[in-house]
Amino acid sequence: MKYLPLLLAALLRKKARMILTLLSVAAAFTLFGMLDAVRVAFNAPQSVVGIDRLITSSRLSLIQPLPYAYLARIESTPGVAAVTYASWFGGIYQDPKNFFPNFPVEPESYLDMYPELVLPEAQRQAFLKTRTGAVVGQALADLFGWSIGDKIPLRPTIYPHRDGGEVWTFDLVGIFKAAQPELRSSEKQMLFHHTYFDEGREIGQGTVGWYGVRVEDASRADQVAQAIDRQFANSAFETRTQSERDFQLAFAKQIGDIGLIVIAIMAAVFFTLLLLTGNAMAQSIRERIPELAVLKTLGFTNAAVLLLVLTEALVLLLLGGLLGLLLADLALPIIGEASSGQLDVAMPAETWGLGIALMLGIGVAVGLPPAVKAMRLRIVDALAGR
Repeated sequence: MKYLPLLLAALLRKKARMILTLLSVAAAFTLFGMLDAVRVAFNAPQSVVGIDRLITSSRLSLIQPLPYAYLARIESTPGVAAVTYASWFGGIYQDPKNFFPNFPVEPESYLDMYPELVLPEAQRQAFLKTRTGAVVGQALADLFGWSIGDKIPLRPTIYPHRDGGEVWTFDLVGIFKAAQPELRSSEKQMLFHHTYFDEGREIGQGTVGWYGVRVEDASRADQVAQAIDRQFANSAFETRTQSERDFQLAFAKQIGDIGLIVIAIMAAVFFTLLLLTGNAMAQSIRERIPELAVLKTLGFTNAAVLLLVLTEALVLLLLGGLLGLLLADLALPIIGEASSGQLDVAMPAETWGLGIALMLGIGVAVGLPPAVKAMRLRIVDALAGR
């Protein structure tokens, strides 16, 4: 603690440089925290134990549909309490930037499967009875200023209408809300009749994108999932049954090897950070050579000078790094909500541990060379300006 004033004086000697370096470190570790949380989520082992809702989709690809005939066979699987189905529509409202999840579903069973989507009874009945009816979440309705009775045109990106029209038109008959505040991201989606969708599309009639399955006993979810998949093994449409979370993450995995992409980005970020902080530390020590010589003159040992400079680098990395990880931890829930829950990941303890290890490692890497230089400094040469 007796060296703390010296340490603070060294850090604050050039306040602007210190602040800019600190912000650079914080930005790098904010990016690291968010990316590594995604990496951990994508690489986490998949398990359905203790989960009462499962998703059954194609084993080959999420874009590969399943036959509608699978519904009865899944319903008859021991341990299955209820089944519904849905598909990915991929419609766009007015402009490509107005993208949001929109799904054709079986209305009654889907609303029963997801009671967290709270829809007033009168609007529920209107949805069930209206062939072209659609319901949207409150957040989505607020975003576009929709109200019940509006007609919503969606331009298809996958399924053109068989009559040649450029848009599919839906009648807004209901607006649902999330049952809990933490589920508000579910309000950024639109649901409509799968029957209307199946009749109107040019391709894929008689198929669904995936089945939602509720099991009777959550402790037996893994056995039920395996039983469902065994029924369709070696068939033309093999299935994979998994948790809802893993199903959502699989959507994002379609863009490529997420783990490799994340590692490559983080490597580039930290290489740049290494150069930036290394240059800042080297410049700081060059400017303070006479001061370090005075410390040695006053009796500071070579080891004390080395530790003082090395600690300076470690403190700088730890302060900026912890600030960055904290910002990442705060930002991830916001990103999850903005992505309608599809990137709903949290920063695990593994990321915090790896982040702190990186801070210490980078701190030693950028602090050791100038610290060794300071340790080897000769008092006469330093004071003479040589």
